[in-house]
Amino acid sequence: MEYKIGVVGLGVMGHNLALNMERNGFPVAGFNRDPKRTRAFLEGPAKGKSIIGTYSPDELISVLEKPRRILLMVPAGEAVDDTITHLKPHLDSGDILIDGGNSYFLDTERRNLALQKENFQFIGAGVSGGEQGALWGPAIMPGGQMEAWDAIAPIFRAIAAKAEDGEPCVAYIGPRGSGHYVKMIHNGIEYSDMQLIAEIYDILHRGAGLSAAEIADLFTEWNAGVLKSYLVEITATVLRFTDPETGNPLVDMILDEAQQKGTGKWTSQNALDIGAPIPSIIAAVESRILSSIKTQRVSASKIINGPELKFTGNRSDLIRAAGEALFASKIISYAQGMGMLQIASREYDYHLNFGEIAKIWRAGCIIRASLLGDITSAYIRDPELSNLLLDESFRTAVETRQASLRQTLQTAISLGIPTLALSSALAYFDAFRTERLPANLTQAQRDYFGAHTYHRTDREGIFHTQWS
Repeated sequence: MEYKIGVVGLGVMGHNLALNMERNGFPVAGFNRDPKRTRAFLEGPAKGKSIIGTYSPDELISVLEKPRRILLMVPAGEAVDDTITHLKPHLDSGDILIDGGNSYFLDTERRNLALQKENFQFIGAGVSGGEQGALWGPAIMPGGQMEAWDAIAPIFRAIAAKAEDGEPCVAYIGPRGSGHYVKMIHNGIEYSDMQLIAEIYDILHRGAGLSAAEIADLFTEWNAGVLKSYLVEITATVLRFTDPETGNPLVDMILDEAQQKGTGKWTSQNALDIGAPIPSIIAAVESRILSSIKTQRVSASKIINGPELKFTGNRSDLIRAAGEALFASKIISYAQGMGMLQIASREYDYHLNFGEIAKIWRAGCIIRASLLGDITSAYIRDPELSNLLLDESFRTAVETRQASLRQTLQTAISLGIPTLALSSALAYFDAFRTERLPANLTQAQRDYFGAHTYHRTDREGIFHTQWS
């Protein structure tokens, strides 16, 4: 029997994707450098299924259908290069390697070009949805050679999450590292979305004095409307969960130090490299970094005074405003992420289809939300749309909620509650809609101390002034 695909790396994600593929009619050959993990998988979840274990690269290659399709589910970085080096001597021309991990897109670019020179094909596939998504249907963002995509498309379409209209949440993204690039932006938006939710929670909890259970009820209510999304849904679940040891809301017992794996940082760094304004995503990364200096924050809280944390306004009015503020800032965050994709598409010659990307994110992934259907529609209306805020439906949605966003931020500022992501969302909105920014003064200063020159508003040319 020839197996349709090989999976190298049988950790949680790898073995769940293998089970997903087998369930959808594609026999799988698995390999792990640790043979104990392979045996445990075969004797456990894979028992009785059309999954075979192999114990060497040569054995894995020998049982696979040609062209061989091998999905690498190993940690990003050196492990991917080591695995490719380990497998390459056993491959034939035209065989396909697929990196399904969270690799940095420039590493994928390098691997794709190097393997292509040796007549192999390489797909960098962003996979989102976590453990359950891998098993029951993730969102998949594959980039690489088109012929390689054609060879793996039936498998990926079968295992991907299905949107409400039945479409699989996978599509060919573009050449080289484009798939991992889109996954990186997905993760950046995810960082921002999570931070916006956390700041709204903080305003309502510490600011307005709502309990975790009360806020859980709010998020459940919001999830039935325009804010319907996976992250809003799970936030309600998290806030409602009781710690079995203390009887308190478990969220209140968790240390306020948010960790990160680095994909949000990659997004922020690359945005600076290509000149993409994404302040809310960067603010979300910075917020996690600020949370990590817990010892310093504890010390500072004892000696640095701020305003009294006492809300005296109308709670019902603040709750209404907070919900609208969250939706408006969420749109603005997506506008930043999609705008960065447009800049990157030109910078790296990816030729991205932005409506298609939004369709992929409608189900299976962490940022799945009803909003993504509207984003898809916006790009169908105007494939050349340069910013979501220029689409009439999104412009109206934010314009009609901006007062609530301002009100929510004014409350937070008056109480001394930090809102890095919410504040940056509003600042981006205000900057984007402003015809004349104070950058004229910045450029004048640059010309003063560095003779960097400037352009004028009244005539063409490049100018320099002797200021003193």
